[in-house]
Amino acid sequence: MIDSSSSDNTVQLARKHGAKVIVIKRSEFNHGGTRHQGFLNTSGEFTIFFTQDAVMNDPECIKNLIAPFSDSDIAMTTGRQIPKGDARPFEALVRKFNYPDESSIRSKADLPRLGIKTYFASDVCAAYRRSAYLEAGGFPRPCNTNEDMLMAAIFINRGFKVAYTANATVSHSHNLSLKEQYRRNKAIGYCLEKNQKILGNVQEIGEGGRLVKAVMKKLVAERHFIEAFAFAADCGARLLGNRSGRATAKKE
Repeated sequence: MIDSSSSDNTVQLARKHGAKVIVIKRSEFNHGGTRHQGFLNTSGEFTIFFTQDAVMNDPECIKNLIAPFSDSDIAMTTGRQIPKGDARPFEALVRKFNYPDESSIRSKADLPRLGIKTYFASDVCAAYRRSAYLEAGGFPRPCNTNEDMLMAAIFINRGFKVAYTANATVSHSHNLSLKEQYRRNKAIGYCLEKNQKILGNVQEIGEGGRLVKAVMKKLVAERHFIEAFAFAADCGARLLGNRSGRATAKKE
């Protein structure tokens, strides 16, 4: 594992239980470069990534996550995220929209139908085929966000497939403030704009619109009117952040 100079006893606890720990400065962390460093310190044909705030829901999670690799064309698999018990209603619905209970496999042939959703992936719970990863050159680096989506796009552009594995589940969700959501989506917008060549100029607006309609419809149907207003504000923060990030990237 890689620890970005945590201030608790994470390093000592991990080493006590036999983990190899690489400590880096917090200023050196970036999602693509740090994960690439971690990847190069692993062995074996399959490498699994989990974030520190994801909790496996059953002991079969890892087994299920790597099962799709029986297809030699699959380079990456992503597990399903179940909202935590403290997730607010609209956050839980967003997770359920993005992480359905049906598995899928995506390739370049799905781009006309799925658009940017073809590149859907999350390193919160993911596994990579080592040979494919090295062949593709690894994560873009440095990369401060969406390294998983970019890696999925790189794989698909090279003729590989990416799997979503619904029976590999982890508990993971965030209740972000409007300010946090704005900052997060500003970084995402910047990343997407800077990496248009990798993404093939596929836009995310259509998928975002479907998410908003589905979540808002459910909130209103369940009479969560306050949550509907909160979700509208959250969407506004996402949109403004995305546009700000893209505008910044275009100026550079």
